[in-house]
Amino acid sequence: MRVLGLDFGSKTVGVALSDPLLVTAQGLEIIRRDKENKIRKTLARIQEIVETNEVDRIVLGFPKNMNNTIGERGNKTLEFKEMLEKRLNIPVIMWDERLTTVSADKTMMEVGVRREDRKQYVDSIAATFILQGYLDSLSIKDDVTEIQ
Repeated sequence: MRVLGLDFGSKTVGVALSDPLLVTAQGLEIIRRDKENKIRKTLARIQEIVETNEVDRIVLGFPKNMNNTIGERGNKTLEFKEMLEKRLNIPVIMWDERLTTVSADKTMMEVGVRREDRKQYVDSIAATFILQGYLDSLSIKDDVTEIQ
């Protein structure tokens, strides 16, 4: 059992994959498309990743506004969630992704990735942060259950 993390953007989808023990998230790839509304190949590639890696759920970054409202990008992400669930027949969990791209960019800056090179990695790293946040929440729930 593995979990797939996705950072859905207007022309890219950052992809991360958990290890089988659901402890760590690793960046996998960035799926690129020429136009925002050309989504069929993106869905096909995600389906291929899900089937190849025995993924049983997806964590999809949910881009809420800082005041917790849902804007245009959030609505497009909800539409993408519906497409994923219909095509793959597995649960898609929405995960608050506020500031993950900022964190990803900051991390790359700290490790010395040149500014002009950051754009090619930021979506995959953001997907990794989204997925790792979800995985960490699972381990916290397990710790609380063991204490009770």
